[in-house]
Amino acid sequence: MSTTPASIIGKPTPRIDGPLKTTGTAQYAADFHFDGMVHAMPVVASIASGRIRMLDTSAAEKMPGVLLVLHHGNIGPLYRTVPGDDNATNSEVRSALEDEIVRHWGQYIALVVAETLEQATAAAAAVHAEYDAEPAKLRVSLDDYSGERKKGSERGDFEGAFNEAPVKVDQTYITPIETHNPIELHASVAVWEGDRLTMYETSQGVVNHRVVMAQTLGIPVENVRVVTRFLGSGFGGKLFPWPHCAMNAVAARKLGRPVKLSVTRRMMFSSVGYRPRTEQRLRIGASKDGKLLALKQDYLNVSSMLDDYDEGCGEATPYLYSVASLEVTSGIVHRNLGAPMYMRGPGAVPGLYGLESAMNELADELKMDPLKLRLLNDATIDEDKHQPFSSRHFRECLEVGAQKFGWERRTPEIGSMRRDGKILGWGLAGASWVALQLPCTASVELHANGRVSVRCGTQDIGTGTYTIFAQVVHEKTGIPLDRIDVILGDSSLPDGPMSGGSMVTGSVLNAIAAASTQATKKMTALATSTEGSPLHGAKVEDLVFSAGRILKKDQTSGGDPEFADILRLARLNGLSAEGRTTPTWEDPKAKDHSLHSYGAQFVEVEWDPEIARLRVSRVVTVIDAGRIINPKAAANQIAGAVVMGVGMGLLEETHYEQRTGQPINGNLADYLVATCADAPEIIVEFLDYPDPFMGEYGARGVGEIGLAGVAPAITAAVYHATGVRVRELPVRIEHLLTSKFIEA
Repeated sequence: MSTTPASIIGKPTPRIDGPLKTTGTAQYAADFHFDGMVHAMPVVASIASGRIRMLDTSAAEKMPGVLLVLHHGNIGPLYRTVPGDDNATNSEVRSALEDEIVRHWGQYIALVVAETLEQATAAAAAVHAEYDAEPAKLRVSLDDYSGERKKGSERGDFEGAFNEAPVKVDQTYITPIETHNPIELHASVAVWEGDRLTMYETSQGVVNHRVVMAQTLGIPVENVRVVTRFLGSGFGGKLFPWPHCAMNAVAARKLGRPVKLSVTRRMMFSSVGYRPRTEQRLRIGASKDGKLLALKQDYLNVSSMLDDYDEGCGEATPYLYSVASLEVTSGIVHRNLGAPMYMRGPGAVPGLYGLESAMNELADELKMDPLKLRLLNDATIDEDKHQPFSSRHFRECLEVGAQKFGWERRTPEIGSMRRDGKILGWGLAGASWVALQLPCTASVELHANGRVSVRCGTQDIGTGTYTIFAQVVHEKTGIPLDRIDVILGDSSLPDGPMSGGSMVTGSVLNAIAAASTQATKKMTALATSTEGSPLHGAKVEDLVFSAGRILKKDQTSGGDPEFADILRLARLNGLSAEGRTTPTWEDPKAKDHSLHSYGAQFVEVEWDPEIARLRVSRVVTVIDAGRIINPKAAANQIAGAVVMGVGMGLLEETHYEQRTGQPINGNLADYLVATCADAPEIIVEFLDYPDPFMGEYGARGVGEIGLAGVAPAITAAVYHATGVRVRELPVRIEHLLTSKFIEA
């Protein structure tokens, strides 16, 4: 007899938090208000490099409502986090207001706190700074790098194999700086009660945030609580605390009042991270029949003056294709810019732009279909780690995508495909993303009021995590979704993972399932030991928990008590249990396998040379991401990532004024992001093969992989339509004015 409605797993399920968001009831960080709360506004540097010679706060301090002006001279001790502590990852090495050295435009140099936001804003503008400016390193190009290159993956003899290869590609591919611009701005609300601090934050990792704040402020970690009930998306920019959080906590402690700090959109362009510029030289050697013989990727990326941020562009390169001789090197170029930060698909997304662009150019050199080239070089094992793949269906992604896209109708000649007076271009690219299970603890509690609670110190950043928790509890207990309460986003809950790297879903499932199973076992045992229970004295092994009731295995209905009845009889308010997920690196089965998700992106562009108009018109994306827990939410994630890929390919780039380092397009009027008008027709297909090394459900994450491969598929389609090979993103109309169709 089936005891639980397993169909909820893999069934399109509306988000349980949807009503809260659509009615405005969901509380984001900036929505929290407390009696006596005051407002903070940072003051930012107007140079890119130098030292503060004089900071005059006197005028600001005399303005109405001003309570405090914090700066290097009076903020008191703030500490750096412990190097190498994986449980305390900060966004920047330097602590807030640590010294008077300015290393980038927009660096915080003071903080004004006033009774109202308007008063704080006006007073911040009245703070006057004078600087001893120094020449800034702001050069966009990274070709002046002369430092040491770090060796990454390496196998075989690249130089020998490349030199002897009859067909070669040797090109450089560039991705620009893309600024984090989620709709929800960063915000922090700090509330002290004695020596205990509660922070309401825009955080993708409340547990990590708690530890960082404790180390930064020099207080016991048990004295810090971090709350993030809802997040207006993160994309990596909200993974780790930024300096404004610690400044806000200090201000609240000094004043003895709650303080709210909301970062402005302009500050978002200098103080909360960005995807750094990358320059990648790709060299590929192949036989005349298309077999890869040699592959080398040498990449550079920008970082700030103090932080050694490595974008990791070689993440997917070593295992995506079969090649005997391979080498990856990297280098970091320091500039007078703010600290970079992970952005959706860090490493793999820009790295695959280089690799897949080079593969498309190799296909053209070989006069071979780019689909055939990839199928010919599909890897059967991870040749970098010498490990089998846990589950790999990359070939099927390509084949299914080709069929759904209609790839067989593609004619390879440039400009040869037309529709409604426009030239069509078709392109494709492969995609991949790492899969891991992170440590996680979850608790499930059955209550005497007939409800069930599931708790975990992870957070929902808008991807549907609340709903996945409820799905698993429902699948294990049969209790309806409307009786399941999911409590997330609080560091006081059992420790959960950060919401980054598309790893939350795969990490939390086992913990929730184990906690649910243990809770129902405890409840079944309670039913047999409670006097007055209809099941008193029954054998536990003869009972089953189903749809919120405890019944005998040979009984389908009638007389079986609900768990709430048993709790009331036992005079208990509730009964709970915990479950844990073993991280991949401790799992004896998983750690000896190469765990990744795979995908294929097929893109159509429309090119109208008469008006120089280019548009992505259609995308088919096929994803192999293990078992799909909620296809509705997963498809939304992939479709959103594809639109973000359109922005990466055609629109997004942050420009800096070369004297001051100020972002020229530091607002959403001038910084172009893809909108609904730019969104193409999108078809999302999941292969839905459970990964046997990813726990009971075999699920991997889907957030990042939807973006991987989109940009190189776009540039391949652009070349097919226009004959112009674009190797530096974003594709600009200026690039395409050299098209022979324009000249004609």
